[in-house]
Amino acid sequence: MRQTSLMYTEPPPQPNNPTDRIRHELTLYALAQNGRTEDFEYILKELSPPPQITQLAAPGQFKGVKVGVIGGGLAGLSAAFELRKLGFDITIFEALEDRIGGRVYTQYFNEDKTLYGEFGPMRIPVSHETAWHYINLFKLNTRPFIQVNRNAFIYLQGIRVRNDPEGYNVMKYIYPTLDLNPWERNTPWQQLVYYGLNSALLTASPQVRSEILQVKPMYDPQTLYWDATNIRQLLESLKLSEAAIKLISDLAPLAGAHLYNSYIDYVQENYPVDLSFLYEIIGGFVNLPLAFYYSLLNPAPKEYHGISPQQLGSVTWRGGCNVTGIYKQEKVGAVTLAYTNRNTSSQLYEPFDYVVCTIPFSTLRTVDIHPLFSNRKMQAIKEVTYVPAQKSLFLFKQRFWEMGGPCEQIIGGGSYTDRPITTVWYPSDHQKYIVPTKKNYPNFYQPSPYCNQGYANPVIAQDPGVLVASYNFNLDAIRLGNMEEEMRFEEINRELEEVHGLPSGYLNSITLAAKTVQWNREPWFRGAFCFFTPEQKRLFSCVMAAPEYNCKVFFAGEHISATHRWMQGALKSGMEAANALAMACQKHTHP
Repeated sequence: MRQTSLMYTEPPPQPNNPTDRIRHELTLYALAQNGRTEDFEYILKELSPPPQITQLAAPGQFKGVKVGVIGGGLAGLSAAFELRKLGFDITIFEALEDRIGGRVYTQYFNEDKTLYGEFGPMRIPVSHETAWHYINLFKLNTRPFIQVNRNAFIYLQGIRVRNDPEGYNVMKYIYPTLDLNPWERNTPWQQLVYYGLNSALLTASPQVRSEILQVKPMYDPQTLYWDATNIRQLLESLKLSEAAIKLISDLAPLAGAHLYNSYIDYVQENYPVDLSFLYEIIGGFVNLPLAFYYSLLNPAPKEYHGISPQQLGSVTWRGGCNVTGIYKQEKVGAVTLAYTNRNTSSQLYEPFDYVVCTIPFSTLRTVDIHPLFSNRKMQAIKEVTYVPAQKSLFLFKQRFWEMGGPCEQIIGGGSYTDRPITTVWYPSDHQKYIVPTKKNYPNFYQPSPYCNQGYANPVIAQDPGVLVASYNFNLDAIRLGNMEEEMRFEEINRELEEVHGLPSGYLNSITLAAKTVQWNREPWFRGAFCFFTPEQKRLFSCVMAAPEYNCKVFFAGEHISATHRWMQGALKSGMEAANALAMACQKHTHP
């Protein structure tokens, strides 16, 4: 149901497992707070799934046609899931052999999988229609992800304050340490962040703004300006002082770590208000790729409504197989993939009628391609920017962040600091154990619209918990991630103690386990995600998505989409690649 008028003057309720209508109301509310409700229909259109593949061809129509899928992440899984409906025989090559999901990476710390954290995606915006399409299809359970918590900390310039929604604490205690302009000093930090990173959107029409979420051959001059402008240049054009730019960088870490990347790539998550209302998959995000995997390997899956098992194509999963070459076979009209597996060091070869390549360009760069793809595609594979990110998960014997009085606990949300750990993210799983009331807590005050604060049972806070102890990007990710493991974990614990005002060495006695993933050093990824530098949207976005070898090789992945960094981009691009392949096969079969 498309909702075009607000039903709420206050934030709508955010229940577990939201309906489409509830998600749309939440999106509309967030857009209203940004003065852009007219963007709703555009956002809904651009983030919705493409037409169903069964509208393009009949179920089972392409029995016996072989498709090779390079990469078993969300893009490869969604492409295979859709192609199977038409009867294609699919082989998925996945270099990883110890887990499913690519950059979706849930780390479990106990056998019953109740203690876990996410090295990859950890939240789903309510506006990401394609992601929700599959979440609902597989009937995965979700709950709100708390993005902002007034009890969390902001620790800048060696000063620790609570993150009150009005920004008074930062203004009172941290602003005096910064050389801000007079007008900046009188402006809450949230408004400075909005002015610096969001206000530029209002200079364009709703139709032009929608190009932020589009991949097309030509763009409006305003879109090209945003594409050619890096984030620092935009902030400077708004006459912000260096102190204000530093403050914005510390409190909007994705922007702050990528000041020299393209503004339009950053604003991909601001335009559809991605960080206003979010959800998480209960039990771990890996349950989404696992749902695909089990369905694909099931001879009679229940997810293919109205399609008989006899019409479905076969699926072969080749885990631990790394594709090393892509070769066009002109005479037979096939594409041969060369690959290695865990059992042999020699190369194996297999021909396919079509190929869907979903691995990031950072790894495609070292794959042998003959003949070469188009000049612009090869240049994109070489040039397009992938940025580092580092996450460290710590398992603690007690949830020290949840202890204290009811108005001092931190249940969900994040703390921000100018120390190298950059951000700390608290689990949201205890958010509903106690519902505060005026009777129970007379001093309780209602949070802001973006502060869906919860309160945990003090007894349960004594239980173990997993903390995203550090999440950062770019230079901080490299510098912290490249430290020797023992030294890195010690550094993170010391910085956590600084941020939370704990005695030095306190966390050593309650740390049970820790693990870091620096995505730049992961051999099958070589970067956390695609993040365009100036002009790359104009130069490469369209050609990156274009098929090669006369519509025999198709491409998918978050880097191919207009929503870099999110599951939405990977999933929708996989569906779009499957649709394009089906139309090409239709043409090749019936010219």
